[in-house]
Amino acid sequence: MDETGGSAGEAGSPAGRTGSSAVETGGSADITASADAPAPPGTSATAEPPASADNTAGTASAAPPTPAEPPSPTPPRRAFQPITIRTARDAVTVAALYLRWLGYQDIRRADQRPPSGIGLAARGLLAQVDPTVRPASLRDVECLWLTAMTESAHCVYFSLAGYTTEARTRADALGVPLFVLDLTGTPQPVNSLADELGDT
Repeated sequence: MDETGGSAGEAGSPAGRTGSSAVETGGSADITASADAPAPPGTSATAEPPASADNTAGTASAAPPTPAEPPSPTPPRRAFQPITIRTARDAVTVAALYLRWLGYQDIRRADQRPPSGIGLAARGLLAQVDPTVRPASLRDVECLWLTAMTESAHCVYFSLAGYTTEARTRADALGVPLFVLDLTGTPQPVNSLADELGDT
């Protein structure tokens, strides 16, 4: 009885081994099936390593700099709008408007009254307007220049009747721009210094 049972136990052991082999085979089949299964849509079957931060930074730094935009050109200054001169006040108004057109601001009456005409002042500038019918003299030009020197300012002269020859020569030597006011209200340059001032 014991030997028969032992034989049966031995006979049953292969079956047990066969079962365990089947389990192992099934495990291998599961592994093979999972390896052969297609990847989900939108993913790559082969995993790729993420891009290195150092490589990304190097690529960004290697990009050429964006060229700077050229500065926009300065718009041209519009033409001076004259005012017809009928009175001495009109002459002074035209001179003040012309100085403002040249770029001077805060134009006001000068603190010191000139020997003839009317004085105007702006920051760094002293102007004299002579609305009389007498041409400006050498002394008129020299007095304006001396007053401007005491105030460390530039000066410019406007005359309704023009200038004497001596006054024009002296103005060129002292560096004083001269303008003559025509009746249409447009200051006309008399010397090259006035031309340069009008072109600035």
